Amino acid sequence: MDSSAKDIGRQIGVISATVFMIIAAAFGSGALGGTPVQDLQDGALAADGSFLAPASSAFSIWSVIYVLLIAYAVWQALPGQRSRDRQRYIGWWIALTAVLNGIWLLLAQYTTLPLTVAGIVALLIALGITFQRTVAFPSEGFLDSLLIDGSTGLHLGWVSLATVANTAAWLTAEGPVQWEAAGTTLGVLVLVVVGVIGLAIAWFSRWRIAPALALSWGLSWLAVGRLQGDPQNGAIGVTAIIVAAVILGVTLLGALLHRMINMRNAEA
Repeated sequence: MDSSAKDIGRQIGVISATVFMIIAAAFGSGALGGTPVQDLQDGALAADGSFLAPASSAFSIWSVIYVLLIAYAVWQALPGQRSRDRQRYIGWWIALTAVLNGIWLLLAQYTTLPLTVAGIVALLIALGITFQRTVAFPSEGFLDSLLIDGSTGLHLGWVSLATVANTAAWLTAEGPVQWEAAGTTLGVLVLVVVGVIGLAIAWFSRWRIAPALALSWGLSWLAVGRLQGDPQNGAIGVTAIIVAAVILGVTLLGALLHRMINMRNAEA
């Protein structure tokens, strides 16, 4: 198969993966007859399913991620994008993340909580690899930055927290009753680890902001859920606020310093 045919295949593959994700999302929202996610698994995936579940408003970030992924699918299908090296390096990986995104929704609809955890971990791994590839092959313009780096970064940041919430929902629903007594301590420790991971992503990516925005968004709504909703937990709520502020603040400062250093080097 020549390179032109492979490129066209990739473009069709990205579009097909995105369409699959949209259809699965429609089932996940209940629009096509599926059960809304918050009502699945006996409510384990709802905003009150565990100490580490964000308030329901947090999930509006999916609209932004989906819009960016749909825009990317359309943009990458243009003739001018067909043979670009960056599309060849990243396109199939973005398609994979879209497919895994949709698969998680189907797992939530039709299977068990442990399988949803396996599904979201697979999505997180794929997003980590995709994001690493965006860092290794830097963007070449505004649309590259927005539709590839932006969509992947937001997707990675949000799914990083969603993986924690999904796992917590599973352990809360099916774990031993004795674990409940340690819920606050474990919740705080997990959020500290999330903070470390968020800072590691920022440092590794040379202070890209998108993952930090998604993480801090989710953590802020997690704080709202614990401080104003059920189950209430002040310690976890306050920790979530602190971790969100640290991730976003350090990332913004790092991005500013990184830009200043680059400008100084360019002038030297």
